Amino acid sequence: MKKKFLYSTLGIVALVALIFGMVRFISSGNTDNSNTTNKKTVHILTYANWNPFEYVKKGKIVGFDIDLIKLLSKKAGYNYTIKNVSWDSMFTQLQNKSADLGIAGITVTSDREKTYDFSNTYFVSRQSIVTKTSSNINSASDLKGKKVSVQTGSTGQEAAEKIFGKNSSNILKSSSGVTDQMVMHNQVVAAIGDDTSNKKFVQANPNSGLKVVQDDNEFSPEYFGIMFPKGSKYRNIYNKALKKAIKDGSYTKIYKKWFGIKPDVSALKNTD
Repeated sequence: MKKKFLYSTLGIVALVALIFGMVRFISSGNTDNSNTTNKKTVHILTYANWNPFEYVKKGKIVGFDIDLIKLLSKKAGYNYTIKNVSWDSMFTQLQNKSADLGIAGITVTSDREKTYDFSNTYFVSRQSIVTKTSSNINSASDLKGKKVSVQTGSTGQEAAEKIFGKNSSNILKSSSGVTDQMVMHNQVVAAIGDDTSNKKFVQANPNSGLKVVQDDNEFSPEYFGIMFPKGSKYRNIYNKALKKAIKDGSYTKIYKKWFGIKPDVSALKNTD
């Protein structure tokens, strides 16, 4: 009888110890880096379909924006997660405050500022045109009456709408980042998009038969910013980190890595 009681008691103790151990294991597994640091984790969204700013290479998200946001998060003292989502989903999730910030070559516009907060400028760009080398497109005015492709919801779409009108049937919108390929496959005569990415695509595809046409009279400078939910506490924190990165040269190092030249940091707005 005593033996049975002893065995029963030992069994209960062992079961309790096992359950306690499992609870501790499960709890530690659900807490990011909880065993090494108490840093807060920020949840970052991107649209990784835009080389060289963000794209997927060998299963990993890489690019200028990605290196920059990792650097700024480190300077701000945060751990981070980076999730690749669609362009539209990035905007929706940030508006719903289900993520902390987004970075994907997002141009700061007065319309977007009604719904989101933005960091100070971290990159200056323009729109340009991709068309076939055999075409007679030499400026934006040459596009009138022809079909063009744009990324849905982009400033390239806005630029096209200024040329053709907002609801023009000449504007073909793509949500999958294949606007340049649409030119290659004769679906459109030209594509309008970010100049840096346009040049990168043409350089990476030397046999594509494409060229980049710039029109500084039609396309004004655009300023990229990190996007936050409205009223986010992270905006000022990341602005301070960006200022430090520009001042200590770490921003320039990343810029040169991806673009091969030194940036004109004097062109960046609101970095003081």
